[in-house]
Amino acid sequence: MQLSRGVPLLAATLVASALTWPTPAAGTTDGHCARQDRVHVPGAAFQRGACLTDLTTTGLAGTPYTDMADQAGLTARATRTPSGVPGVQIDGYFPDSSRFNATHGWQHDAQFVIRLPDRWNGGLVVTGAPGTRRQYATDTAISDQVLAQGYAYAATDKGNNGADFYRDGTRPGDAVAEWNARTTQLTRAAKRAVARRYGHAPRRTYMTGISNGGYLTRRQLENHPELYDGGVDWEGALWTADGPNLLTSLPAAVARMTGSARDEDLYAVGFARGSEFLWPYHEKAYWGVTQKIYRAEFDPAYDPACPGPTAGTTTEQVLAPCAGDAVYDYAARPASVHRAVARVALTGRIGRPLITLHGDLDALLPEAADSDVYARMIDASGRGRLHRYYTVEGGTHVDGLYDTYPDRLRPILPCYRSAFDALVSWVERGTPPPADHAVSRPASGDVVDSCTLADRAEAAR
Repeated sequence: MQLSRGVPLLAATLVASALTWPTPAAGTTDGHCARQDRVHVPGAAFQRGACLTDLTTTGLAGTPYTDMADQAGLTARATRTPSGVPGVQIDGYFPDSSRFNATHGWQHDAQFVIRLPDRWNGGLVVTGAPGTRRQYATDTAISDQVLAQGYAYAATDKGNNGADFYRDGTRPGDAVAEWNARTTQLTRAAKRAVARRYGHAPRRTYMTGISNGGYLTRRQLENHPELYDGGVDWEGALWTADGPNLLTSLPAAVARMTGSARDEDLYAVGFARGSEFLWPYHEKAYWGVTQKIYRAEFDPAYDPACPGPTAGTTTEQVLAPCAGDAVYDYAARPASVHRAVARVALTGRIGRPLITLHGDLDALLPEAADSDVYARMIDASGRGRLHRYYTVEGGTHVDGLYDTYPDRLRPILPCYRSAFDALVSWVERGTPPPADHAVSRPASGDVVDSCTLADRAEAAR
């Protein structure tokens, strides 16, 4: 780790793009990619700019300017996405000593992407990668839509990634602490890059993200409200020093994998009744690896031999749990472990408007042990007027599971898009969003691409 000072779903998300960089177009006299030669990212150790005819995944799929494999599972297959957004893309990295991110063959962490559309609306959207993914992970889920609306877009790989991210740094908690620092670093640099491209700084800057990106949204609005005008938190991970956090809910799930826990044990730590049909998938893809690598990040002394210097060299090894994690008791661990989590913990003291969405069938970050708690933290800090919280009925941690269970689930993405628009109206026009409520799963209609934040009573009027 050096600072200028969930988890992969599928094996595919562990593989970096090895495609050849195409020759980008030059700027034209009609304004396409104008001033691209002036765009420099402050603090970057390396950057490469390209003038592209389409910055969305429609135009970038199959090129090195995005990585569709790293987006696997995050969106439903039938999701409609906009296209035809010309502009400048800048890829690069900040100085860093870790080498988990092999994208572009750079073998260098702290990679980022900044996209600058020709037709700019004066705003900037910043995000950090969800799970242990990298900088292109939310291109379909977030980048495409905000680019089509005219926003500049910036995303970071958080400074370390992959299932071995916990190896970065020297102290417990260092790797996650770097996520926050890298997000702050990119936001400041992107604001200046935007100013160089368009002639003035962004008038509005929004922070947003999914899962770990949602955690970063919460943390940034708590600690750096001066950088942002608001944020949308899509099921952000909750870290609190005394719990709840991932290390207080996942051990019961791992114990169920080993046959030593009952369903009631999972309900007791927050898993929702009705989510049981999702548990077999999470046993295979999420629970074991997530508990293993985050426990290694904050409590490496608990079992130094597992996961050890690597979470595994095959997909099966990576996803497998450590036996000791089935009986892991966070509350009983030494104070040093709780101090490590405290370094990156949330407080609820947000300084800008925040909208939170969470699926009621989330089987990785159960809402009862996560966003329900965070909403109470915000209220307890006296910041409730800055927060709206919507539970999405039928929503789960990744929208891709909708394709397997279309009769039981609904994608969160369309509700996220509605929430982003509601945030903009709140910040820029003073129109408050609806009060906190559960967003009903409709019995019919287009649940993949439409969602209203109105509750049942409002929708009926």
